[in-house]
Amino acid sequence: MPAVIVAVAALVAAAAVGLRKVFVQALPEWLRIVRDVDDVTEIDRSTGAVRSVQSAEVVLPAERIDAMWSAEYLERLARTYWRFLSRATLGLIRVYYTEGERYVCLLFRPLKLLTFQAPEYEMDDRRGVVRWRIERGLLVARRGRGGDGYLEIDVERRPGEQPGTVNVAVEVAVANFYPAIASRLSRFVYTNTQSRIHVIVTHGFLRSLARLDFEPSRVGRFVSPDAVPDPSTPPPSELTDTPLAS
Repeated sequence: MPAVIVAVAALVAAAAVGLRKVFVQALPEWLRIVRDVDDVTEIDRSTGAVRSVQSAEVVLPAERIDAMWSAEYLERLARTYWRFLSRATLGLIRVYYTEGERYVCLLFRPLKLLTFQAPEYEMDDRRGVVRWRIERGLLVARRGRGGDGYLEIDVERRPGEQPGTVNVAVEVAVANFYPAIASRLSRFVYTNTQSRIHVIVTHGFLRSLARLDFEPSRVGRFVSPDAVPDPSTPPPSELTDTPLAS
C-alpha cells in the first residue's frame, strides 16, 4: 500500500505543474465550443465501483473530420491519450506495450499502476470507440481485476447547424473500476486524490484535442485498411449498467 500512496502523491504534484500549459493555450479560430467539459463521477455505495464520464462537444469544419474519420485515426487518438497522460505528469507516467496488454507505470515496469488488456476498436460512419479492459495493477482493488472494468474513449459526429460544419462529441469514461485506495484507506481519500487527478487530466486531454494533433500509433494495427466492428453499446453517458459483456 505505501507504493500506491507514493505514486498518487507524485502524480498530484506533477499534474499540478504539467497541466497548466494546457489550460492557458488559446483555441484555434476555426473551432467553436458547444459544450465545455462536463464531469459525472459516481461511486456505488453498495459495491464501491466507480463510474466516471467526462465529455465535451465542439464544432469543426466538416472537411477536417472527414479526412480523419478512419480506424487509423481512431488508433492514433488512443495513442494520443497515453501521450497526453505522460506529458501531463511530466513523464512520471509511462505506457509500455506488449501484444496482449498495456502497462501504465510509474516510470518503470515494476511499478505497474494499471494493466489493461489490448484495446478493442469499434467504428461506423457516426461513432468510433476504443476500449481498454482493466486487468490489474497497484491502483486496482482485488475485486476489480480481470477485465470487467474498463477505460473507454467514445467519439461521435453529429450534423452541424451551419453548412460545412460537424459537431463532434467526445466522452472519456471509466466504468466498473474498483480503486485500491478506496478499499484500503477510504473513499474520501480516493475522491480527493486519484479521482481528482483523473478528472483534471481528462479535462486537459479533451481540451488538447482541439489542435487535432494525433500521435502516430506505436502498434500501427490500422495503418492498412482493416475491418472494424460497429459500436455495440450506447455512448458511456447513456449507459445505466456499467459492466460490459466479455
